Amino acid sequence: MIILSNGIRTEAVIFDFDGIIVDTEPLHYAAFQRTLEPLGLRFTWQEYIETYIGYDDRDAFRHAFSSKGAVLGQGELPALIQRKAGYFNEVIEAGVAPYPGVLDLVYRLKADKIPLAICSGALRSDIDPILSMLGIADCFDVIVTADEVAASKPEPECYQLAFRRLQAAHQNNFSINATIAIEDTPAGIIAAKNAGLMVCAVTNSYPAERLDQATFVTDSLLSFL
Repeated sequence: MIILSNGIRTEAVIFDFDGIIVDTEPLHYAAFQRTLEPLGLRFTWQEYIETYIGYDDRDAFRHAFSSKGAVLGQGELPALIQRKAGYFNEVIEAGVAPYPGVLDLVYRLKADKIPLAICSGALRSDIDPILSMLGIADCFDVIVTADEVAASKPEPECYQLAFRRLQAAHQNNFSINATIAIEDTPAGIIAAKNAGLMVCAVTNSYPAERLDQATFVTDSLLSFL
């Protein structure tokens, strides 16, 4: 168990990925545009922030088509997701930068033997290369991604799965109400809370007033411990 700077006690931590560990949102946006622009379905950065940032790739493509009155053909969605993933991997070859304090936090929690997981709406193929670049690929006991769940955030399925796997990896030696999720979006907060977790929201993507359903809100993970 650790005691956070605000006095909250936690026994395990589950990190969101995009918007918490790295600022990949502009990179995802660029990959979406490269995929959708030839189809006449591009959207603006403001639309991405307001609507798409909480979606996984499946729901993002579904919304991009439906919002323009376009028909997403049977079998077309997996091909779009694969194409976008390829563009994303090209974009990250230039390198990515972690958010301030996040690497030190991960290393500190790992050294203190706190069970750690990632619960993300991104694809596993998007996440693994970045974790390797940052040198933290071996720090997480469990990684749950969009590949493994039927419904994305705000549905709680991903956090429920991440918690079950993390608890199993540590012989059930911590409880769900002593586990905290670190999130940056309203959809992520709802998913984690409905799974029974405490939530630390970080104002990396939204202002504090949009994150008020979290257990607590912080401007930076530098102040987490």
